[in-house]
Amino acid sequence: MQFLASGMANSLAHIVTALVALIHVYIVLIETVLFQSRGRRVFGLSQEKAEMMRASMSNQGCYNGFLVAALVVGWLHPDAATGTAFTVFGLCCVAVAGVWGAVTVKRSILYIQTLPAALALALTLLAH
Repeated sequence: MQFLASGMANSLAHIVTALVALIHVYIVLIETVLFQSRGRRVFGLSQEKAEMMRASMSNQGCYNGFLVAALVVGWLHPDAATGTAFTVFGLCCVAVAGVWGAVTVKRSILYIQTLPAALALALTLLAH
């Protein structure tokens, strides 16, 4: 209980949520503006395959941007309860998208995306 009372859970929740947001800013960048260079290498795609996937990856990057937006609104909203609701919603969306990505694309997505989001979600719920 000391963990919760000290505000440590809240601080850790904010730190891990910030990490999740930063991971997703990076994902947005490699799926959109950096797709032909860095994104192509990250995803292990040939130039030809990357060109075929460019539009759909950009669309996917846009959706990842919405996940970042939910987390940012969570931090910036003047009403704490509404901010927490946005944060919880955003982290749940990240976790679900990560599970789906792990099942359909690459298992490592579970560790890169879902695990940090689940940790941030647990800390956020403990803090509130």
